[in-house]
Amino acid sequence: MVQKELKDKLDELPIDIKLRALDRLKIHVMRQKYGYFSRLCLLIALIGPGILVMIADNDAGGVITYAQTGAIFGLGFFIPFMVLMLPVAYIVQEMTVRLGAVTHRGHAEMIWKRYGKFWGMFSLLDLIIANVLTLITEFIGITLGMELFGVSPFISAAVATIVILSIQLFLRYYTWEWISLSIAIFNLIFVPLVFSVPHLDWGAVANSFGSWHINGGIRPLFIYVVLANIGTTIAPWMLFFQQSSIVDKGLTVKDIKDGQIDTFIGSFVMIVVAIAIILITGSVVYGTDGNSNLGIIQILSTISDKMGVIPMRLFALGLIEAGLIAAIAISASTSWAAGEAFGWPKSINLPPLKGWHFYLPGLISILVAAVVVLIPNIPLSFLNLTVQVIASIFMPAAMLFLLLLLNDKEIMGEHVNKLWQNISAFIIVGFLIIMNGLYGLSIVFPHIFGK
Repeated sequence: MVQKELKDKLDELPIDIKLRALDRLKIHVMRQKYGYFSRLCLLIALIGPGILVMIADNDAGGVITYAQTGAIFGLGFFIPFMVLMLPVAYIVQEMTVRLGAVTHRGHAEMIWKRYGKFWGMFSLLDLIIANVLTLITEFIGITLGMELFGVSPFISAAVATIVILSIQLFLRYYTWEWISLSIAIFNLIFVPLVFSVPHLDWGAVANSFGSWHINGGIRPLFIYVVLANIGTTIAPWMLFFQQSSIVDKGLTVKDIKDGQIDTFIGSFVMIVVAIAIILITGSVVYGTDGNSNLGIIQILSTISDKMGVIPMRLFALGLIEAGLIAAIAISASTSWAAGEAFGWPKSINLPPLKGWHFYLPGLISILVAAVVVLIPNIPLSFLNLTVQVIASIFMPAAMLFLLLLLNDKEIMGEHVNKLWQNISAFIIVGFLIIMNGLYGLSIVFPHIFGK
């Protein structure tokens, strides 16, 4: 009788809320079981948003940026710098875990309701512009990678668009998440490739942590590449994506610890992959004539010459995967943010016809990116690094909104930021502002840091 009443009540709910309630009921049942195996099963059921956002952040643009970083600066400053980015990424994204679990609201919705339409629209436009530009870099990676397998850019862009749209439209949240995670696993392909690098100088790698040596010294290009690496490690879309993903998955305050573990695992994997890419190109490509102007095609060609065709193709597969998984995540963040801002139903659990308002912004952004990347003679390598720099320029504003929300006791209660979290976050924001200022100076006064 009780089960029938419960079923009747669930049937009265909208389909997206009903599915989320059923998922939470399964989690509740799992919580009643004790033992290490049951705890492990619960953790596996709860993880996903943190790993997915971090691996998706190692997107095609990120892979190209890391590859160019190694090609330009070799085995030096950027290896320990990327290790430093691990706590940075974790500190930033962990705040979205708590905010989503406590409020059960997405990032865009919180800004609109707490700070009004002006700042809500500002943050939404900021996100949409950054997301469309970033999606272009994903299609750059997909089309360039597929070209190495003899597939034309038009066909690869069309197939990728169909795959992404199908995943977004026809899967419910848990299936969508696990399919996305299954694709994301292939991001690890770069790690074993490190061990096929001929004569990798592990001594130079170890020495880089002591010296932080900058090959070529501090110059405008160095500042530009630092900003690009920050932009591909922490980006505005990540805040919106992970918080909305946590809400759509139905995580609560009880799940915060699991969400933090999820985010740390994702941060660790992201940095390991990033360093692996820098090690590969820093060993194989660095020192090539004109290496400061190398695009990803030239980098892949050099990898083929020095490591062989199979490693080059595996690298290309990693590039394709990175673009595909990031496009899935970024387009979802656009849909979630627009749905939250305008009060539309906002869940990947929604059937396509009932949730077309929700899906439309993400789908349009995918189509725009797919079309732009097919424009003849578009400067792909320059565009990629520029997009990462733009992400780092947009990040301080996004971080400030996040910090305001995390320090609002009325919203967060006992889960407000601790002092060390605020200090860490303000150091990150301060560093971003300083680097953005230095980059601006290097543009206005191009010789201030030398040639």
